[in-house]
This record gives sequence, C-alpha cells and structure tokens, in this order.
Amino acid sequence: MSKLNLVLFGPPGAGKGTQSAFLIERFGLVHLSTGDLLRAEIKAETELGLAAKELMDRGDLVPDHIVIGMIRNKIEAHHEAKGFIFDGFPRTKAQAEALDGMLNAKSEPIVAMLALEVPEQELVKRLLGRGATSGRSDDQDEAIIRNRIREYENKTAPLKDYYGAQGKFKGIDGVGSLGEITERLVKAIG
Repeated sequence: MSKLNLVLFGPPGAGKGTQSAFLIERFGLVHLSTGDLLRAEIKAETELGLAAKELMDRGDLVPDHIVIGMIRNKIEAHHEAKGFIFDGFPRTKAQAEALDGMLNAKSEPIVAMLALEVPEQELVKRLLGRGATSGRSDDQDEAIIRNRIREYENKTAPLKDYYGAQGKFKGIDGVGSLGEITERLVKAIG
C-alpha cells in the first residue's frame, strides 16, 4: 500500500494545528514539523543539529540541504508509518522539488497539498480572539496579523502553482464548524 504523504498549508489562524492533529489520528500519520525537527536535532546534538544551531545562533537561516537531511532522517526512522503530514515545509519551490526527489525515489510521492483557505477578515478575527485568551503578543496587533497573512500568501503562491501543475493542490474552505472543515479535508484526500 502506498503511503499517504500530505502537505498541509494554511495562513495563521486557519486552524492548521487542530486539523493536522485530527488527520494524524484518523490516518495514522507521522507529523513532520520543521520547527520541531530542528529543536529535536539540536537537543540530541546530532551533526545536523549542531550545524543548524551554529547558523541559528548567528541569526542565519538553516539551508535547505540541512532541513532536507533532517526530514530524510525522520522519514527513515519511521519507515513503518502509513504516511507523513508535512507542516511548515516545503516553504519554497526548491524545497518542494527536493522533497519530491527524495519521496519519488522511494515511490512514496506527495499525494496532496491541502491548503486551508479562510478570508483575511475571518483570520484577523480568529487571531485577535486567540490573542485575547493566549497572551501571544503576535496575535494581539492587527497590523502584525495582516502582515503575517500577506507574508504567508506571498511565500506560498509559488507552491500552489508547483503542486497545482501536478494536480495535487487542493484548496479547502476553512470556514465552518471543526467537523465540517475536517469532513472537507477527508473528502479531498479521497
């Protein structure tokens, strides 16, 4: 049986965290978040982790080959997994191409890029609401929130085109009850 490898996208406030937790449980997937991976590799003081820490300590971005190496390690450590849900990765077309190269070599391609789509006004409302209860300062300033949404849109546009050209991009209406949104995601996965 082929693996269910998914890329989950969504702007801040789209409900990505909630929905990814459900998809992980429903389909038995392994969550692959680059932020979590970086922290784990640094904590374990692996060769990749030490290289990443040195770069991050200088304020530099961690290059693609290091991030891809960490993802390869995680995939190989979970060869029994039914699939992976990629969260926060890929962020660029070059990363998507590298990920495809790695997965296609194992005949375990990305099945779909699921993008939760929520109108900007609704995102702002959700994040301001979250900011009021969570205390997260980046969720309390409307200008910062709108900037984060624009940043997301600018960065993901090339990825929508990339996965769209492969017939794998699926825009999912991210407005409605949790159950309705989950149902749309499950239906899109097929």
